[in-house]
Amino acid sequence: MANILCIETATTNCSVALSVNGSVISLKEDNTKGYSHAEKLHVFIEEVLAEGGMEKKNLDAVAVSKGPGSYTGLRIGVSAAKGLCFALDIPLLSVATLESLMSQSTVEAMFYIPMLDARRMEVYSAVFDTDKNQIRETQAQILDEHSFEQYLASGKVAFLGSGVEKFKNICTHSNAHFDVDALPSAQQIAAIANAKYQKGDFEDVAYFEPYYLKDFIVGK
Repeated sequence: MANILCIETATTNCSVALSVNGSVISLKEDNTKGYSHAEKLHVFIEEVLAEGGMEKKNLDAVAVSKGPGSYTGLRIGVSAAKGLCFALDIPLLSVATLESLMSQSTVEAMFYIPMLDARRMEVYSAVFDTDKNQIRETQAQILDEHSFEQYLASGKVAFLGSGVEKFKNICTHSNAHFDVDALPSAQQIAAIANAKYQKGDFEDVAYFEPYYLKDFIVGK
């Protein structure tokens, strides 16, 4: 039996779940437009543990969304996860943000393309086949009317995530299916993290860093 605390902070959705053998038994989320992670994350951790009737000492691992996504959000989530793993001496698991986002899709499609807003006309995206296996690496790309046309020409493509709204405005292909409301959630991390736990696919707690994909640029 694997008791895993799952943390998702890569986007505006501050999300924490407690899973037992890959099944979520408690979940807390806040998807306000502003980032509430610093205020809500540790409160949510305490709440999901209390709701699940579990003490921290009974956790077997902590899983965290590793990115890409918000620099600040990722750092908050990863720092919390690493702190718990150090304190409890338990393994750290990481889950690719776009993989967990993709697993939300309930439509049948030939390709699944999760995408997260990276400002202006840029998105972070990856491509998965009909069996939900990743077939194109994660990229930061600037969208135009020709983006993903090789996949759209082959059949139905499910686009989902915070970056979909901007692509929906320039893509008119009949094979495109858009889910603009989907956001990464700790709920989808659970099953992926449990499978990694069973294989012993752990991160080095001391050296693990989020997958930012792009260099951080300081604004005014």
